[in-house]
Amino acid sequence: MKRFLILLILPVLACNGLSTPSPSPTEPASPTSTGIALPQPPPTTPTSPTEPPPATTTFPNSNAYEWRFVVDGLERPIDLQPDPLGRLWIVEKLGHIHLLQNGELTNEPIINIEDRVNDESNEMGLLGLALHPNFAQNGFFYVNYTGARGDTFISRFTAGENSVDSNSEAILLRVKQPYPNHNGGTMNFGPDGYLYIGLGDGGSGGDPEGNGQSLDTLLGKILRIDVDSAQPYAIPADNPFGDEIWAYGLRNPWRMSFDAVTGDLYIGDVGQGEWEEIDIIPAGSRGGENFGWNYREGAHDFEGGGPAGMIDPIAEYSHNEGGCSVTGGYVYRGSMPEWNGIYLYGDYCTGQVWGLIRSGEAWQNQLLFDTDVTITSFGQDKNGEVYILTDGGDVYILASK
Repeated sequence: MKRFLILLILPVLACNGLSTPSPSPTEPASPTSTGIALPQPPPTTPTSPTEPPPATTTFPNSNAYEWRFVVDGLERPIDLQPDPLGRLWIVEKLGHIHLLQNGELTNEPIINIEDRVNDESNEMGLLGLALHPNFAQNGFFYVNYTGARGDTFISRFTAGENSVDSNSEAILLRVKQPYPNHNGGTMNFGPDGYLYIGLGDGGSGGDPEGNGQSLDTLLGKILRIDVDSAQPYAIPADNPFGDEIWAYGLRNPWRMSFDAVTGDLYIGDVGQGEWEEIDIIPAGSRGGENFGWNYREGAHDFEGGGPAGMIDPIAEYSHNEGGCSVTGGYVYRGSMPEWNGIYLYGDYCTGQVWGLIRSGEAWQNQLLFDTDVTITSFGQDKNGEVYILTDGGDVYILASK
């Protein structure tokens, strides 16, 4: 039986922890299992490269669209990633990953790591997933979870055809977390093949240890590492500070994504008490961006002061508008050309969904949907369609009515 989100179409609106010293040495990185042979994607007929359709310059009438029900029965889903076969890997915060294929959800998770995931607080758990660009050949995927003592673990596992040996874990990185909140958790492979990792400022409130601005800790940062050139990983030679750090001045990046066409990196950074923000690192960046936390919250003073060159968000919204926590999304690149190039993001508490369109150096921001769900994450399949995941365990896809 089909189900739909209740949507209210709204008018246009204006946009709206703690770290530690550098992490302890990484742990052994050799998997104990290589899995079994992966199914290969079906062969395709070579075609001449084609230009992607032009990005839209206006917002479609959202009254003609809906978030259409896909599946339910999940337990606190917080991430959705596609594999080369078109299956969707859905992460449950408690430590499971399920597969969604042809509209059917696997009864048993493809992997269960509850035994090592610490989810004692609301912001802890299995928080992020990234499949290796050569996943069809090597079966490698990477997870971000809070484990022993609440520390962040970045680990690699090796997938077989329909299961994963949980003993194949290779720990790449462990970062000490002093408090049980602001763990970040988002991970993505970039167009350059490197793994990007979002870490929050370590927790508490107001960043009392100044981790967001400190270059002596990995907390409050976007990291960029090379998982192919060395074990457990290598530092790309062009990283701006000679270590893992790619960008800094972040409070709690909750979901980031690369635009599949332009390569721009969009980041949803959760605010302290007043402002939620969307930041961008444009394709071709040399890294080193400072997004201002905790001197600034959004485009507004928090502690005040700070160095020159801090970068304001491309969109923000105030808690006075009812929101509480931004959920970063994706640039739509699916089958509906009227949505092509629109970045979709939302708010966890209100269920509101906004769209962003680039207009030269400026940005148009519009509130498009007011749903009745708590949005834990967005997702995107290999065809560019965009999904919403909810704290209630449902998944929806953007579709025309």
